[in-house]
Amino acid sequence: MQDNSNLSVLVIDPNPGMRGSLQNMLSQLNISKVEFAVSSGTAIRQLSRRSYDIILCEYDLDSGGEHGQDGQQLLEDLRHHKLIGMWTIFIMLTSEGVYNKVVSAAELAPTAYVLKPFTVDVLSQRIGRAIDRRTIFLPTYQLIGQGNTREAIRSCIAGENAHPRHAADFVRLRAELHLSLNEYPEAEHLYAAMLGAKAVGWASLGLARAVFAQGRIDEAAAILTDLVAANPRLMAAYDLLARCHEASGTPQRAQQVLEEAVSISPHMVRRLRKLGEVAFEAGDVNAAEKSFKQVVAKAKYSEFRDPEDHVNLVKTLVKKGDATQASSVIRDLERSLRGSPNVDVCKSISVAMLHDAAGNNAAAISELNNAVGAVRASSGLSSKLKITLAKSCLAHKLDHEASEVMLSVMNDVNSDVSTQQAMGIFVKAGRPDLADGMGAQLKAQAQILLGIASEKTNMGDLKGAVHSLLEAMHMAPGNLQVMIAVARGILRQLGELGWDHALAETCQAQIDAIHRFDASHPQLEPLVNEYNGLKRKYGIATT
Repeated sequence: MQDNSNLSVLVIDPNPGMRGSLQNMLSQLNISKVEFAVSSGTAIRQLSRRSYDIILCEYDLDSGGEHGQDGQQLLEDLRHHKLIGMWTIFIMLTSEGVYNKVVSAAELAPTAYVLKPFTVDVLSQRIGRAIDRRTIFLPTYQLIGQGNTREAIRSCIAGENAHPRHAADFVRLRAELHLSLNEYPEAEHLYAAMLGAKAVGWASLGLARAVFAQGRIDEAAAILTDLVAANPRLMAAYDLLARCHEASGTPQRAQQVLEEAVSISPHMVRRLRKLGEVAFEAGDVNAAEKSFKQVVAKAKYSEFRDPEDHVNLVKTLVKKGDATQASSVIRDLERSLRGSPNVDVCKSISVAMLHDAAGNNAAAISELNNAVGAVRASSGLSSKLKITLAKSCLAHKLDHEASEVMLSVMNDVNSDVSTQQAMGIFVKAGRPDLADGMGAQLKAQAQILLGIASEKTNMGDLKGAVHSLLEAMHMAPGNLQVMIAVARGILRQLGELGWDHALAETCQAQIDAIHRFDASHPQLEPLVNEYNGLKRKYGIATT
């Protein structure tokens, strides 16, 4: 019999009788490290502090309520916010009727389902199988956790050969790793090969993702249309199909797809938020209002509340001409989410919208200045919100403030906004001079960071130097001098402090970019030789 004494378990169930029953069963299985959570919120707080080997989660966490999460939504939140690792065993406890509804809808499936009522022997079998599977996949998961994606792909290939019963799961994981490296043709080939052997929903979805990423929007849409017809509860397919319609310039069709998805799975906040955004873009203010109101209401029961949701609702109500309701939403924002710079930014932007709608230009300018000041102390605001603020500043001729906000977007290394996109905001507003000015500032900041990196290198702080170089790369991604400096700095760190797989990938990307920029550059060959020499030094394949 397997030794379970070292396993840690988190039981998530609102029913005290069920919690007691599960504790008794786990005790019979020699599992004594058991903790409990009575709701999704308490579970998230516990998982923020520590990890567990196994999570046993009741599907019906809300007990018939209208706003709480179910177990599947909690699982997707935990994965989305990276609160549980790939190696965490997540077992869903549910009735047979619910299982039949949810099993086909989950792109992010639990490790296993246990149908109620169940015996201790059934629970023991599910846990045993899950542990055996984790043991097989753990070497690959560890490589992924280390950022060693290339070796993880090779581990998947070895796993397919060594464990035929899990071959399909290894293929799926390998394809996802190729997607993470932007190697879309490789992922497409794997998904297509899987579909050639067997029609499975995840492979069709993966194929559509790979095709979409390569710009073949119509082809992806066709795959997804067939997929939702065959698997009407595969919710992620609706999300990607809506993105296809957005990319094709048909927000009304995107709205229809998301409305269908919400009618099937009405509680997922991220999908409701997207529906509101798409409906607003499509000009359907009433639908946008309905969605954003649901987002604000449902988010009250989530640990991941976002004050930007209130801004979206205020924007929609202002567009509708309902200043009274918009004012009420702002008061709710102040009352329920007070005490952070992010809330201050969102409040000031929202109040500025109201003043604009009422024609109070001076008051709107005052609030926009307050918002810009609060941005300086904020963290985690979306680039989209900052761009909205910058556009409002431009509309009120607050040129310096608009430039400051856009620079904060570009100074955020996690921002997905490119330099060209940022400068395009000013060009579209009829201010190419501000775009040129921001471009010059970014180049100047990149040069300063190169100097800081050089000083850190001279002081022996190689990691700090590379961090500064990566910031410079984000600000001036097409600058040849920066590309060369980044490659050199990473190579020095790899040589003196050991191999780092994520940094090595970045270094390879910079070398490739230098080659595209100037294939005959005199520093290119030495960089390639040094990189390949380090790979040989650390026993890493160079093919």
